[in-house]
Amino acid sequence: MDWTFNITQLASAFIVLFAIIDVTGSIPIFLSLHDKIKTYSAGKAAFWSLVTLVAFFFIGDWILKLFNVDVNSFAVAGALVIFVIAVEMTFGIEVFKMDGPSGSATLVPIIFPLIAGPGAFTTLLSIKAEYSSLNILIALVLNIIIVYIVLKKVYWVEKILGAGGVYVMRKFFGIILLAISVKLFASNIMSLF
Repeated sequence: MDWTFNITQLASAFIVLFAIIDVTGSIPIFLSLHDKIKTYSAGKAAFWSLVTLVAFFFIGDWILKLFNVDVNSFAVAGALVIFVIAVEMTFGIEVFKMDGPSGSATLVPIIFPLIAGPGAFTTLLSIKAEYSSLNILIALVLNIIIVYIVLKKVYWVEKILGAGGVYVMRKFFGIILLAISVKLFASNIMSLF
């Protein structure tokens, strides 16, 4: 592993991770959890997302090999999970059953699959070959700080946008998530055959 600091690599890794984690695009999901009387802890979500992503960064390849799963299969599975969430957002139906601990949504769906999900896992494994580990880890920490701030202030965002703004934002980002899931699926499915 390379541990040299490079500001260009850091900026590039930050942008890539910010785009794939897409915490701002998940704001409508966080707000809908509030509507379903599901609570979450911003601190726990940020901390456990960071722990999960850092752990996967170091042992992800080994975990996938242990279960005889390649990165492409993992990415296709992740695309399907993202697709289901996007369908819920776009069409206003409930497919993803909230069957976690009563009243809490910190683990599912906030930590997994929204923040520390298959897309982020796959991205970490992909950029590991291009960037220094130090730059990737700093970029990851900076992204998790943003995740914490957004999760902590999500109700403030709701007040600014209003019910209509949240509705439009939810539908818009539902379509964006659909597109991301289709792209992730299409770019990885061919390598499985």
